[in-house]
Amino acid sequence: MDVTLANVPEGGRVVVVNVTGGAGLRRRLLEMGFAPGSEVEVVANKWGPVVVKVRGVTVALGRGMAAKIQVKPVGGGSG
Repeated sequence: MDVTLANVPEGGRVVVVNVTGGAGLRRRLLEMGFAPGSEVEVVANKWGPVVVKVRGVTVALGRGMAAKIQVKPVGGGSG
């Protein structure tokens, strides 16, 4: 089961597993800090953009972009 950043509830802490999408989008997300292995904390995920903290920086992502970032829970718990 693939879990994406768009599905993580507020307060959730996850690790990036993979970034999908076109080359330009992948490059942009990688440059923003969403590289595999990066830890991400979800600050807000109700309506509108998904607000996360990655590498000490708060970033707002559109839901489409957040859906391209595959994640797993911190600690690697099996789902």
